[in-house]
Amino acid sequence: MVTNPEVAARDADVIIAGGGMTGLTLALALAQAGLSVIAADAEVASAQAAPTYDGRSSAIAYASFRMWAALGLADALMPHAQRIEKILVTDGRVRGGASLLSLVFDRRELDDRAGGEALGYMLENRHIRATLAAAAAKQSALTLIAPVAVTGYAADAGGVTVTLADGRTLRAGLVVGAEGRRSTIRAAAGIRTTGWKYDQTAVVCTVAHQKPHDGVAHEYFLPSGPFAMLPLTQNRCNIVWTERPAIADALKKMSDADFMAELSARFGAHLGAVSLAGPRFAYPLSLQIAEKFIAPRMALIGDAAHGVHPIAGQGLNVGLRDVAALAESIVDAVRVGLDVGDGEALARYQRWRRFDTTSMALVMDVFNRVFSNDFPVLRQLRGRGMAVVDAIGPARRFFMREAAGGSGDLPKLLKGEALAA
Repeated sequence: MVTNPEVAARDADVIIAGGGMTGLTLALALAQAGLSVIAADAEVASAQAAPTYDGRSSAIAYASFRMWAALGLADALMPHAQRIEKILVTDGRVRGGASLLSLVFDRRELDDRAGGEALGYMLENRHIRATLAAAAAKQSALTLIAPVAVTGYAADAGGVTVTLADGRTLRAGLVVGAEGRRSTIRAAAGIRTTGWKYDQTAVVCTVAHQKPHDGVAHEYFLPSGPFAMLPLTQNRCNIVWTERPAIADALKKMSDADFMAELSARFGAHLGAVSLAGPRFAYPLSLQIAEKFIAPRMALIGDAAHGVHPIAGQGLNVGLRDVAALAESIVDAVRVGLDVGDGEALARYQRWRRFDTTSMALVMDVFNRVFSNDFPVLRQLRGRGMAVVDAIGPARRFFMREAAGGSGDLPKLLKGEALAA
C-alpha cells in the first residue's frame, strides 16, 4: 500500500496502542480497507476473554452492530447477542416508596414488523473480545503483539516511532491511542484531561432467573444511582448496581447468600427465582475528557479520548463511533494519495467526534446528578419530565433513535457500509 520511498521503512501504516474492543475494531476496519496495522496490548487476547477478567456487558446500539456486521462479525456475535425489545425506566426514591412514574421505550414504535430492528443488543464483553481477537488472527494485514505495552512515541515529518515496554521500536505513519483512561499515548502527546470522580461505584454481576425476560431492560433510578437489569441470553441478566463506594465495597465482599438477599430486594419477583451466575466486580465511576483528540501523527479513540458515566449504557457505543469516523477519515485520505498520518484527515476526525462526545459526556453527567438524589424539588421536576416524554410519542421516538445511534452525520460503517481504500 505504501509507495512513497520516504515511508518504505515503516513496519506498518498504523500502530494501535491497545487491543481492546475499540482498538481491535479499528484495526479490523483499517486492515480490511487495505492498510497494514499493528495492534499492541499489555495482555493477551485469551486473558481478556476470560469470565474473570471483565464482568460487564455492553448495550450495543443497532448502528454499532451494523458496523460489526459490515466487518463480517455478525455471524460470530449473534449467538451471544440478546435483542433489546423494550426499555422500562422507573424513578425510585427513599421517602414515600417507589414512584409510580415510568417511561417505556418500545422498539415497535420505530418498527412494528415482526423481527424488525431491535433497540439494540446486549453482549457480554468477553464474547465481544473473543470474537474480535479471532477475526484479527485471520486478517493477514493485521499483526497482534501481546503481552507488551506501548510506552510512548515520537512523531517527525516522515512518520512516527513507537516504543514498546520490551525495548523494541516500531515505525508507522500514524499511532492511535486506544489503551483506556490511563493512555500512555495521550500522556506522551502532552494532552491534558478534564473531569471528576463520582461518589459512586458500580457493582456488576450476572444472574440467572427462572422466567424469561422477553428482551426487556429495566433501569431503576435510586438516590445512590441507577440499578439496571439488562437482558442476556439463556434467561440471564447483567446487573449494574450503583452505590456509594463504602456500600459497594461491602456488597462485593459479602457472602453470596447475603448479596443475593440484598439483590432480591431490589430485583423483585417478576422473573422468578434468581441465582448468581458468575463473580462480582466493582468499578469506580468517573468522567474524563481529553482536551484534544489528535496531535501530529496521533489520534485518540474510546476511553483514551473520553470516559462517560454508564447511566445510559453509551460508553462503548461512543468509542465505536470514534472508530467509524477515524477509519473513514484515514481511508479517504489514503484514497486520494495523502499520507496515512495526514494532518487534515486527523482534523476532520476531531471535528466529527469531539463535540458529540463532549455533549454526550455532559448530558450523562447532568442526567446522573438529576436522578441520583431524593431532593423533593428535583424529584418533582424529573417526574414531570418523565411523564411528558412518556405521553408524547415523537419525543419517545427521538430518544430511541438517538440511543440507537442512527441519527446525525453517520460514517459509512455505522450505516453498515464497508470501507474501501
